Amino acid sequence: MTRTLLVVCLICALPFAPMLSPAAAREILVTQKGQQFTPKALTLAVGDEIVFVNDDTGTHNVFSESPANTFDLKAQRPGTRTKVAFPKAGQVDVRCAIHPSMRLIVDVK
Repeated sequence: MTRTLLVVCLICALPFAPMLSPAAAREILVTQKGQQFTPKALTLAVGDEIVFVNDDTGTHNVFSESPANTFDLKAQRPGTRTKVAFPKAGQVDVRCAIHPSMRLIVDVK
């Protein structure tokens, strides 16, 4: 009897499964100004996105060669906004190819 009740409850819950899905991805703003990232470190959930905003007076080339997430934004001119998704868990070391002292650590969980 208990198993039958459990199966019936699970079948009844199927139409509501989409409402039980995980929360939507967040967008986190990371600015580049004074040849630095702000913030310098952050924690994301898998699937979250960073919007890189160049608020600086010069061009930046934001990239990561980390196994958890590899990307290269190429030349990002002042005023440019570029979104990057983080689909895998792990630590991501983000740098600027033009300004080696710029560094952002992203912990994706």
